[in-house]
Amino acid sequence: MRCKIRMSASGVHLFDRVSGVNVLLDEVRVPAGRFSRAPRYLSVALTNACELRCAYCYAPKHAAALDRERVLAWAVELDAAGCLGVGFGGGEPTAYRRFAQLCSEIAQSTSIAVTFTTHGHRLTPELVSSLRGAVHFVRLSVDGVGTTYERLRGRPFAAVVQAAGLLSSLAPFGINAVINADTVGELDDLAAFADEVGASELLLLPEQPTTATPGISDADAQRLVEWAATARTEVRLAISRTGLEAALPTAEAIPGELPLDAHMHLDATGVLRPHAYASTGLPVEGSIMDVVQTLKETG
Repeated sequence: MRCKIRMSASGVHLFDRVSGVNVLLDEVRVPAGRFSRAPRYLSVALTNACELRCAYCYAPKHAAALDRERVLAWAVELDAAGCLGVGFGGGEPTAYRRFAQLCSEIAQSTSIAVTFTTHGHRLTPELVSSLRGAVHFVRLSVDGVGTTYERLRGRPFAAVVQAAGLLSSLAPFGINAVINADTVGELDDLAAFADEVGASELLLLPEQPTTATPGISDADAQRLVEWAATARTEVRLAISRTGLEAALPTAEAIPGELPLDAHMHLDATGVLRPHAYASTGLPVEGSIMDVVQTLKETG
């Protein structure tokens, strides 16, 4: 096992992207001058393109896509500054031109983990084969099961079951589920589905407000919190940082870690933001680490 080393105020973090093993040596005191400067994880919207039209999607709808060579150069820069992983989304990342090539180039040129989030409907055996060895974790978006999924996503549920089967041969994968009035009553079914297809995690995403939707209601948020607090599932549960996690017995990945040390988001126009829901950010025109530092100083 070859571990990557990241250093911070929390200690020395050892990470192996192949096995997914993380070890934090929190008893080791690291001088401030040796802290890793990059965020631990960067999410990247490669493109805004997506053929689905989910009413609750918060991703921008204007056409935009990042230049592949710039993404590769940024990944190399982030790797040298202590970033552990990059997660591709969108839009739909598999709609991005030469997506598999980009993943392969980053996996070969850096020591960071390559992950992506997908609706699964563009996956083919050929694409999965081309990604094998270049991707270390995948998230499959599944909002509701059966007819609920079909109504919300406009695609047959059988197709997403098939996508899960393809992913099981590629890398460890998790299930993402937007939780709202339509899906909060199917949490048991979503957990059972995640277990049945061999997912390692069920990530709960409380619906966020958009120009078209108000987001999850207080009543449904309470239902989600009550379910997550008492559920006895075979699959590991996780929840996005939307405020509800404070009401649950969640575990911090790195205790005391500052938000901008943990995660940043790069949108499809090349603007670096504190997170995907943030309304403002800073454009990356040259060095991404220069912008990371400016965002930390001003954010």
